[in-house]
Amino acid sequence: MIDLRSDTVTKPSAAMLDAMVNSPVGDDVYGDDPTMNALEERVASMFGKEAGLFTPTGSLSNQLGIRLLVKPGEELILDQTAHIARAELGAGAAFSGITTRTFPSMHGKLSAQTALDLAHPDAGPYLVSTKAIAVEDTHNFGGGTVQSIDEIKKLHS
Repeated sequence: MIDLRSDTVTKPSAAMLDAMVNSPVGDDVYGDDPTMNALEERVASMFGKEAGLFTPTGSLSNQLGIRLLVKPGEELILDQTAHIARAELGAGAAFSGITTRTFPSMHGKLSAQTALDLAHPDAGPYLVSTKAIAVEDTHNFGGGTVQSIDEIKKLHS
């Protein structure tokens, strides 16, 4: 059985271990790791982007996304059982100076209208303005819930 609950419990197969041992490596900070370079280039190409960036954990990926989208003093809206809300130790506040507001869901299933009803994009000078709505897909604490693309599209306006 393959355990996909988290990046912290997965174990590499024999083939994966062999690839790690036998792959050419270098210092990725200096751009000298051909394996890392190939991975980042492949992913960038897959998504039609200029470049890719490897991050070792989902939490780090989440925090980089937050930092890019939400400025200090602004707000991120997310499901109350989202990984960012439950399992990242308040990292958004600690690292980026943001606030979060959560909405309830059934098994992590997004309701775009619920999220949009909570949002205040231009809250004025004394209230916190919403700058992003996080969508977790697949939803960890929701038991692997896959989000509806139609619901996600409703968030883009």
